Amino acid sequence: MIKQFTHNLPLFNADEHDAVNGHNILSLNKHVLLGEIQSLKSLASIWDIRTAVAAIKRRIEDANDEIHTHMGETFVVKFHRDHILSDLEQISESLTVERAKYYIDRLIKSINEEKIGKDNDINLNRWKEYEDIYTDSLWVIDRRDSSGVHSADYWGNFIPQIPYQMMRRYTKRGDWVLDTFSGSGTTLIEGQRLGRNCIGIEIQKRMVDYSRKLIMSEPNPHNVVIDIVEGDSTLINYPSLLERYGIKSVQLIIMHPPYFDIIKFSESKRDLSNARSVEEFLEMLGLVVENSSKVLDKNRYLILVIGDKYAKGEWIPLGFYAMNEVLKRGFSLKSIVVKNFEDTTAKRQQKELWRYRALAGGFYVFKHEYIFIFERM
Repeated sequence: MIKQFTHNLPLFNADEHDAVNGHNILSLNKHVLLGEIQSLKSLASIWDIRTAVAAIKRRIEDANDEIHTHMGETFVVKFHRDHILSDLEQISESLTVERAKYYIDRLIKSINEEKIGKDNDINLNRWKEYEDIYTDSLWVIDRRDSSGVHSADYWGNFIPQIPYQMMRRYTKRGDWVLDTFSGSGTTLIEGQRLGRNCIGIEIQKRMVDYSRKLIMSEPNPHNVVIDIVEGDSTLINYPSLLERYGIKSVQLIIMHPPYFDIIKFSESKRDLSNARSVEEFLEMLGLVVENSSKVLDKNRYLILVIGDKYAKGEWIPLGFYAMNEVLKRGFSLKSIVVKNFEDTTAKRQQKELWRYRALAGGFYVFKHEYIFIFERM
């Protein structure tokens, strides 16, 4: 285990997006700001409202104004600078007093109330501030995140943006995440940064050792548990494993299995990349789902990241075959995300060759993979 487990994990009051956009966060005096915004409701004309809004914006832009919180202030409200100014601009651009007052009430609500998501730390009254979180089903990502210890050296690992997005959407700080194919530790690295406790299962001892060194070389600012277990995800006794940490369940499962035999990861017969057929691969994957889902809380999520395969002139829809294996085991399908992965090492080095093969063979070169989001019923 990389960090000694403690029972009382700290929970943090600061909004998660502060860490993401901290350079652009304003700490404002809540009492002063509310007074200024509420005073707009007493104005009878749109012109008076616009004049008053302009004055509020000038105060916000003036770092020396009392609207900014100073050391010792008790009542603080944090806002992303661009968004508080945008909300004020929306009020100012209203064509009627009624519409302006609708936006005023909405801004007051965002100052006074938090509406936290059921499965995450997103404040829905301030939803505009979460620009880093994707909500579309098509992800076109130029390059993988290479910050810190993240590396593309391990052929077949997935991009850090995937576990980052999934944990932001489907977990809260202090939640537990299980990665059944942890590989080089991408999920665990992201979980440590985001304040999620993570357990990774990996069948290759060399990758357990490798990922442990990577994770230990980064700070653990949220004091979370990060553990990597050498073992077979089809056989591990997950309830017994979780007892080590004093827990009975996890709140998210992330799976990024081999895409059948496209990459041979080890010599082990229990490795899914060594399955003798697509049918055997799916059977083994189904066992992983069945085994691990026993410890997933009801109505929480399982994420499956997988692509298709092309062999002997035939496109094999491995992703959708795998999707069906999960659906057979007590899950409903919440979403399907399609992500391009054009900038992989293999395809970058053989781009012209693959283009020729596609033209000659009548097929299309893979530039996508699937992210399936399932909810446990």
